[in-house]
Amino acid sequence: MQDVELTRELIGRKDFVDFPQLALTEIKTKIDTGAYTSSINCHYVAEEIINGEAVLVCIFLDPQHPKYDGKEFRFSKYKKKRIKSSNGISENRFLIRTEIKLFNKLYLIDLSLADRRLMKYDVLIGRKFLNKKFLVDTSVSNLSHKLVKKTKVNTEK
Repeated sequence: MQDVELTRELIGRKDFVDFPQLALTEIKTKIDTGAYTSSINCHYVAEEIINGEAVLVCIFLDPQHPKYDGKEFRFSKYKKKRIKSSNGISENRFLIRTEIKLFNKLYLIDLSLADRRLMKYDVLIGRKFLNKKFLVDTSVSNLSHKLVKKTKVNTEK
């Protein structure tokens, strides 16, 4: 049996995360070891030519989401990738790189931009991000969120 690296953080089957660069806080997230790529709900996404350069323009979440603000984001650095969804259908998606905050730490994460408005979770965290950082325990949830709340209470005393 291979030794497990002890520095990995334990994460549950779901949690709440922040994306500081996207001005999104406490976004409901599913931890999905069956998915390779992480994704985020994107209401609008389009590749546009602005001043002769290709730019990705997007709006995160959707108008029914309580944290939806309609703010438009532009990315000059992005990728296109063919991704197979859980139903087995492959589609071309845009990917961006941004920061995610978990357990009061910032990490870089690649997110595919997908229409997830019919899904229960706005964000799905896949194996590519989890690998060598986290151990997943499906019997627990919201471990990062609970730590953040506990830290806030202790610092306010």
